Amino acid sequence: MSDIKQQVRGFIASNFIISDLDKLADGASLLEHRILDSTGFIELVSFLEEAFKVQIQDEEMVPENLDSLDNIEAYINRKRAG
Repeated sequence: MSDIKQQVRGFIASNFIISDLDKLADGASLLEHRILDSTGFIELVSFLEEAFKVQIQDEEMVPENLDSLDNIEAYINRKRAG
């Protein structure tokens, strides 16, 4: 597992009550599996901005970027490269 995924998984585990987070596949939807709700999503965005020193624009807050560990990792890597 990548460092990005580990950090995000750790953030979710320490900030939300999730009993079986370790069983969640990296490609699984955080919203569909009810890992995050709308408030949790905003908390995740704040965490990502601080932890990875990126600015997430409103139009970038879409499932294709932020709804799974795989999507988050790819998005953060694109932001860092750009």
